[in-house]
Formats: sequence, structure tokens, C-alpha cells
Amino acid sequence: MASNPKAPPADKRRLILDAAIRVFARQGFHSTRVADIADEAGVAYGLVYHYFKSKEEVLNELFSERWSLLLTAIEEADRSAELGPRAKLETVAGFIFESYRHDPELMKVIIVEVTRAANSFGRTHLPEIRRAYDSIAKIVAEGQASGAFRGDIDADFASMSFYGAIEQLLSGWIFDLIPAADTDLEEAKTLVTATICEGLEPR
Repeated sequence: MASNPKAPPADKRRLILDAAIRVFARQGFHSTRVADIADEAGVAYGLVYHYFKSKEEVLNELFSERWSLLLTAIEEADRSAELGPRAKLETVAGFIFESYRHDPELMKVIIVEVTRAANSFGRTHLPEIRRAYDSIAKIVAEGQASGAFRGDIDADFASMSFYGAIEQLLSGWIFDLIPAADTDLEEAKTLVTATICEGLEPR
């Protein structure tokens, strides 16, 4: 594959990142060489090192890009005065499932290579991952304060349960363990929210 010398730098950087998603998803991060990313992108081997010091930096960039969008989505849902706590959580679930629908390969890379890699990338990104859990817990705590949710369940526990259920569904789709048609993704948004929120309803 020949590189395009006329492509502007920003485009080449994006080209490399997009190629890395495909290679990481196909053969796994640890089995991927920088040369594999360069071949997939159709650029010279040295150009990858011009933009990134290592394949680890490429993965860090991919994670940080997508995770920052998730954090923004959670915070925007939380700020919405029109939404109750249950609707806010459903909005968050919907954003994550729509992210999978839009780019399943990227979501596979994030789940398999980062958030589940507790001894490597997951530990590196713990502050960012923790911020997402904390933001979801804040929505739960606000629901408890308003009386919409019961107060005897720890908000952090509820947050971890909510995100854990979502991550398990993503894993099921990633590894073809459960159906992943558009209707399944749409239904999952409602079902995962109902599962958590009905457990949080006041008795």
C-alpha cells in the first residue's frame, strides 16, 4: 500500500490511529508491531515514530480520545435539568452502546486491551476510569437525595454495577456470545437501566 505524501500531517496522524484500531482489534495489542500499523496505514515505518514514540502511546491516545467523549457525555447528561436520574443513566448507557454500534473495533480494543488489562493499561488509566465511575455515582447519589432512588445502597456500588453490566454486554457482543443487531443494542439500553434502577427504587 503506497503512502500519500500530499496528505496533511493531521490526516496522516489520524490515518495511523485508525489503522492501529483495525490491527489491534484483529490480532491483539501484544501481537502487534509498529510495522504492522505502518503497513495497515500504508505509510513508511518511520512515520509512525514521527507521531508516536511507541505502540503503547498509540493505544493510550485511542483510549483517551474515546474515554474523554464518554466523560463529557456523562457530565452533560448529569447537567440536564429535563432528565430524571433514571433517564440520565439511560442516556449514558445509550451513548456507550451507540459508540459500539458506530465503531465496534475501537470498543473491542478499549474493553480488551485497556479497561480489562488491570496490570498494564487499565492501571495506567485508573484516574480516568475512576472519574467515569464517580460521575455515574454522582447521578445515583442525586437520585437518592431526591427520593427517586433508595438510600441504603452505596452510590459507588450502584455505579460499578451499572458500568459492569454495560461492559459485560459489550464483551458479549465483541466475542459474538449474544446477538448484536441494531434492535438488540437499542433494547439493551432500556434493559440494563431497568435492571439497575428498579433495584434502586424505594421499597
